[in-house]
Amino acid sequence: MNRKVVEAINKQINNELFSGYLYLSMSAWFETQNLHGMAKWMKLQAGEEQEHAMKFFGYLNERGAAVVLDAIEAPQVSFESALQIFEMAYEHEKFITGKINNLYELALAEKDYPTQNLLQWYIDEQVEEEDNASTAVEMLKMAGDKSYQLLMMDSKFGARA
Repeated sequence: MNRKVVEAINKQINNELFSGYLYLSMSAWFETQNLHGMAKWMKLQAGEEQEHAMKFFGYLNERGAAVVLDAIEAPQVSFESALQIFEMAYEHEKFITGKINNLYELALAEKDYPTQNLLQWYIDEQVEEEDNASTAVEMLKMAGDKSYQLLMMDSKFGARA
C-alpha cells in the first residue's frame, strides 16, 4: 500500500476512536442528568465509531499494512445542555466527513482503487451520521427549554436500537 494512504488511514483510526471516546463522555454526562435515553443514544453512537475504527484496522491488516495506534485525546467532559451536546455531535460528524473526504481525495490522487472502494462506504455512512445528528438538533430546538418536552425527547432517543 501507498505510505501516504496508510499514514492517513492510521490517523483516521485515531479520529474514529476519539469520536467513540467523545460520545462516551457525552453519554456519561447524560447519565448524570438522568437522561438515560440520550445516554443510551450516545453509547450506541460510541459503539458505531469503534466499529468504524475497526473496519479501517481490519482493512490495513488485509492489505498487509502496519496499524500504528496513537494516543487518543481526552474528550470534553462537561456540557451545558442536551442541545449543546447534539450540536457538538453534529459539528463533529461534519468534521469527520471532511476527514473521510480528504482520505478519498488522497486515495484518488494515489490511484489506490481498493481504498477508494472502502471509503465509499464511509462516505455513505457519513451522510447518515450527519442526518441523525442534525435531526436530533432540530428536535431538541423544537422542544425548547421545557423539561417535560426534554423528557419526551429522552424517551424517544432511548428507543434507538
